[in-house]
Amino acid sequence: MFTPPGESAAGLLDLPWREPLAEWTPATTGDRLVEIRQRGLSRHVVRFVSEGGEVYALKELADRLARREYRLLRRLRELGVPAVEVTGAVVDRPGDLDAILVTRFLDSSTSYRALFARPRGGQPTDRLLDALVELLVRLHLAGFMWGDCSLSNVLFRMDAGAFSAYLVDAETAELHPSLSEGQRHYDVDLARERIAGELFDLMAAGTLPPEVDPVAVADDTVRRYAALWDELTREETIRPEEQRYRIAERLRRINALGFDVDEVELVATDEGDGGSRLRVRTRVAEPGHHRRILFARTGLQTEENQARRLLNDIASYRGWLEREAGHPVPEVVAANRWLAEVYEPVVRSIPEELRGRLDEVELFHEVLEHRWFLSEKTGRDVGTTEAARDYCRSVLPTVPEDLIEP
Repeated sequence: MFTPPGESAAGLLDLPWREPLAEWTPATTGDRLVEIRQRGLSRHVVRFVSEGGEVYALKELADRLARREYRLLRRLRELGVPAVEVTGAVVDRPGDLDAILVTRFLDSSTSYRALFARPRGGQPTDRLLDALVELLVRLHLAGFMWGDCSLSNVLFRMDAGAFSAYLVDAETAELHPSLSEGQRHYDVDLARERIAGELFDLMAAGTLPPEVDPVAVADDTVRRYAALWDELTREETIRPEEQRYRIAERLRRINALGFDVDEVELVATDEGDGGSRLRVRTRVAEPGHHRRILFARTGLQTEENQARRLLNDIASYRGWLEREAGHPVPEVVAANRWLAEVYEPVVRSIPEELRGRLDEVELFHEVLEHRWFLSEKTGRDVGTTEAARDYCRSVLPTVPEDLIEP
């Protein structure tokens, strides 16, 4: 039984579900098996297949666990927590065969092993930790105890030079109305242990930069988690004359971190000075303010940092349009002209043989960064067209190819 088949995944129904996943071959799958380079480690048999232009991850595990993980991944998506999209579960297979959980492989994503094996822009440790810690905090705010936090259980997407982390394994997760201190600390301690072990494995393989200390990085993960959790959830005492600006300041910081505020509560203190204790209830929400604005204006689907960068470029282009026209230009007009006259020409200029190395939005972001670099170097304003041409000639060919192999 495949639940639910879904239109985009309907072609998966004729795969050899009655055979053990480890024994699938190109002949039995219609040459749809693909390999993922530098993938994370897994305790289960995991295979990847392509169908209808998409790649799906198939994981073989006990029926009870597959059903449970299916429900949890669906719930995570409903809550807006970054996680892979679960497509279905194949259960009640013949004999003693385990179930198979089917998830959609995250486009333009990569594993921590690939990032360390083929680093770009310096070693990725800080950016990886920031992304992983933010994901763990989002889970905890939503009442999810992960129970298996590790670099192997995350896929990373480039996001304007930073990373966004997506959970790919919820097999051991538990959903609660809220988490106790003990549950959170258990998750964090386990993450520390797993991350140190994974980095020691990279060290043994010779792919960890010599300046990276696995134990120090694991300890730093705990510190970063504690700092972010404190910023999002701590109570603070404020005087009456400070209330308006201190509350606004706190909310701005929380929003800047990509989180929403569900409730603000002021509780009188016992000091008798009219002071109040500020309690902020932070709501887990997928970072989306700038993404939503950009999508409404251009139809582009992006990560949050990418959206912020592109909106800045649209604002700059709008300023140029207004100077040229001598009158104000509406935002919607500027955004549409930017899309047609700046963004789309850059995307069309990518050589066919280099397409797919980066998703087009991240590539455009890198062209903007390259434009700034060239302008600084030459002492003049280098246009986007010239920057794109030089980027495709000198930078893009050095970007590692996609992780997916037929």
